[in-house]
Amino acid sequence: MTTHRQRARHSGRAAARLRCAAAAVALSAALAASGCSRRPPNGTPDGAVRELVARLRQLHGDPADAKAAFELLSRRARDNLAARAQRYSAATGKAIAPEAMITPSRFLLRFEPQRYVAQIAGAHALVDVAGLLPGERVQVPCVYEEAGWRVDLALPPLPPVQKRPGSEL
Repeated sequence: MTTHRQRARHSGRAAARLRCAAAAVALSAALAASGCSRRPPNGTPDGAVRELVARLRQLHGDPADAKAAFELLSRRARDNLAARAQRYSAATGKAIAPEAMITPSRFLLRFEPQRYVAQIAGAHALVDVAGLLPGERVQVPCVYEEAGWRVDLALPPLPPVQKRPGSEL
């Protein structure tokens, strides 16, 4: 037979185990929720610029790397590259994807970025990127579109297509 004292001790252990199990479930739920709430790279303007720099550094002619960098650009920048790709394709007779217009040989860091600070005004932001030396500073414009921040590179507009005199095309 069990005594009153043994039953009390047993029920106290059971309650402690139940509290431990409840705490473990709560901790697991909190960890799972925090793991799921990790921001995407373009969740902030400075994150988008940092990620674009990282992706451009990886760019060595692989179309998948170029596509990853292309996806971080604003609609305006992507449209500009698409127009350039279309013009190149028409002139050469070879189809080229817009992201292929991002070439590794054309990307060169002027300095090693050390700090990214964003100033946000509505759907637009300027990211101040600074290096180690005082002259190493650039401001990168970003825009919030398609549920994320995109780097709004100001690419020069395409010049009009020149036609030969007397040409009907």
